Amino acid sequence: MSGVSAIILAAGESTRMGRLKALLPWRGKTLIEYQVESLQEAGADQVVAVVGHRWEEVEAPIRGHPGVEAAVNPDYRQGKTTSIKTGLSWVSPSAQAILVLAVDQPRPVGILKRLIDAHLERGSLITCPEHGGHRGHPFIFAASLMPELAAITEEGQGLREVVDRHRADTYRMAVDNPIVNADMNSPEDLKEAERLFEGA
Repeated sequence: MSGVSAIILAAGESTRMGRLKALLPWRGKTLIEYQVESLQEAGADQVVAVVGHRWEEVEAPIRGHPGVEAAVNPDYRQGKTTSIKTGLSWVSPSAQAILVLAVDQPRPVGILKRLIDAHLERGSLITCPEHGGHRGHPFIFAASLMPELAAITEEGQGLREVVDRHRADTYRMAVDNPIVNADMNSPEDLKEAERLFEGA
């Protein structure tokens, strides 16, 4: 048991994409299925998928999946912080670390596993991937930061409040592939992420 709980943020309306990002095809399955399974394969003990917009459709592919819980955020229109806080409220009390990843940020299992292993081995407060001098995603937070995570606000730019506060205690793991900086807001972003993923 790694003691890592992962939160997948999948509550948004996917306006720019034009269709639900969580249900996009990715590696022979829906994107949300890929995210759940890759996080589990990488070592996460618990996966909490936070859903909101059309939540029953988004949750359907992972319903009944072992080790996965779907948490409905009725306030998702008020911003991403509401989804993060919803996910945090479902995190196991025994969790040693919390990984936060948006559903539109698919990462190869190898990178996720390296990141989780590095976080646990180093005992850092925060761990994230880095490419080309830029912080990527996901971020992993020590459970001791839970009170600070639960206090984030939209005005304070969400997780950035906590990340910036503990910059000196963050391990930035160098990654060769820019996939760690990618998210998919538009069909063009989707094509680019697919291209980068092939080279990961």
